[in-house]
Amino acid sequence: MMQDKNFDLITIVGPTASGKTSLAIEIAKTFSGEIISADSMQIYKEFNILSAKPSKKEMAQVKHHLIGFVPVSKEYSAAEFIKDADIVLKKIKNRGNIPIMVGGTGLYVDSFLKGINFFEKKSVDKQKRAELQKYSNETLLKMLSEIDKESASKIHLNDTKRLIRAIEFFYSEGYPISEHNKNTKLISRKYKALKLGLNFKNRENLYYKINRRVDLMFENGILDEVKKISNLKVSKTAFAAIGYKEILPYINSECTLEEVKNNIKQATRRYAKRQLTWFKRDKEINWIYIDDFQSFDEILEFAYRLIKNYFY
Repeated sequence: MMQDKNFDLITIVGPTASGKTSLAIEIAKTFSGEIISADSMQIYKEFNILSAKPSKKEMAQVKHHLIGFVPVSKEYSAAEFIKDADIVLKKIKNRGNIPIMVGGTGLYVDSFLKGINFFEKKSVDKQKRAELQKYSNETLLKMLSEIDKESASKIHLNDTKRLIRAIEFFYSEGYPISEHNKNTKLISRKYKALKLGLNFKNRENLYYKINRRVDLMFENGILDEVKKISNLKVSKTAFAAIGYKEILPYINSECTLEEVKNNIKQATRRYAKRQLTWFKRDKEINWIYIDDFQSFDEILEFAYRLIKNYFY
């Protein structure tokens, strides 16, 4: 039994293909844990191979949450994730188990831990947004400078999305988004977590795993999965999934199979770099460098020591 009464959860973060799922399952089995997925694409029902969801065999070993519960037609935000994960975490703790949040979507993990209060989509005036989308970026920036000079000085002229968001926030909420952003930074941490991170000292080792994962996705039928999904209505957030938009040109006979594989590998490697840049900002993460160990058992033993040292 964990001795730290203020402890809420364990988080396991890191780039795609680093082995987070395997580590999380073993930790959950040892410490009576349940897994909360913090992956912005594994939430979608139809994205199985595409999002590298845990297999049925893996999910049968320990209880998983927030996987495959949203249709691809629905947009899903970090604000919604915070609400859903909060409900799940409380249920896990009420059962006397340890919540283990696992994923590579840094925005989801950090926002959940810090309790950031997002600007909800439901407060957006669709008519106002449609009106704003008709203006040039120069006009939008001028409009913003009249109601929120601080935001206008920080948002780039070409960043149409943020310009519109800042303006509609002001007219929806009645105060500048710059003030809102300052307040969210002042929110104290909502949850206390032991943070574990997976990484490689030699980046090429990570890239090898990424390339191998992409090859396996094609062997497992990712083309058929994307073909089926392409016949559905796909939301903007789901459309952003790496692999989906790269495979569509192949389905339409606009590129070769080798080209689409290389495009997905390249996009995934770039995504992994962005993930690491995000997570490296957090000095509380206990990094586990995979290539420092000879076997998975050694990695597991090291992770167990970190957990036991933290809680006992």
